[in-house]
Amino acid sequence: FFTGKTGGFRVSAPKPGRPVPVTSRHSKLHVTAQGNGRFIVGGNWKCNGTKASVEALVKGLNAGDIADKVDVVVAPPFLYIDQAMGALHPKFKVAAQNAWVEYTLDDPTHHYDSESGAFTGEVSAEMLEDLQIPWVILGHSERRSLLNEDNKMVGKKVAHARFHGLSVIVCVGETLEERESGKTLEVIFAQLQAVADEIDDREHSSWGSQVVIAYEPIWAIGTGKVATPDQVQDVHAAIREWLKLNVSEEVSKATRIQYGGSVNETNCAELARFSDVDGFLVGGASLDPEKFVQICNSSVVHYKAVGRA
Repeated sequence: FFTGKTGGFRVSAPKPGRPVPVTSRHSKLHVTAQGNGRFIVGGNWKCNGTKASVEALVKGLNAGDIADKVDVVVAPPFLYIDQAMGALHPKFKVAAQNAWVEYTLDDPTHHYDSESGAFTGEVSAEMLEDLQIPWVILGHSERRSLLNEDNKMVGKKVAHARFHGLSVIVCVGETLEERESGKTLEVIFAQLQAVADEIDDREHSSWGSQVVIAYEPIWAIGTGKVATPDQVQDVHAAIREWLKLNVSEEVSKATRIQYGGSVNETNCAELARFSDVDGFLVGGASLDPEKFVQICNSSVVHYKAVGRA
């Protein structure tokens, strides 16, 4: 149970296969704190693909009719970034799925440039900058859980990437245990604080517009429980209010907040109706060009619902 001015809600244990119930202010569309940025959809291809499948996927994306006023970013595996960048239409931007930072480095400037390259198997933000890769995904739940990336490391990664001019999609979200024990916002706010501690507008400029937050409820993936649109809006509104109170109102309005929990072509339009859902971070459905284009075009639903069509 959580109650507060930053998006109060009540959680109770559901029956298997049923949505986690929530008492919400947002049973109908109610614009309270919407951002002012362009709708943004990211496609995280994860560890999937071959040369042939990437070629087919790119061909399908290029053939898609993407709506106006939507930013689209796709994240191929490192080995296929060059292939994708060379073949994708300019309407698609490319992201890396990770960037290394020297975790133990103490740097009061928050740049975190390493003097050594002795990090076998890693890819640095400097390399991504050199190859003119404009975006990077950081803090994904799979890296947090499987590779033990903690909040401090993710914060340093974001600062390092921003110093080298990369736009960032930074992922936050809670586990099922954390959700059912009422710690959803406590967990997410700690993840956000680790980022805010590392970046500012002096040398990490425009982080409100160039650092996208992707909310990924880990409990909604592979658990038989489904995140409802009301739950998504509640958390997104709480994130925006946290930014307003802890960073600035300007950053709160400029920051785009994506939803990233099992988004597909059948649920995207309903989710896009909500004022604080500024886009999606898509996993499996991003490997199907027709489905992904449909998700991108849910931007039309969003703009119409919030009166910005």
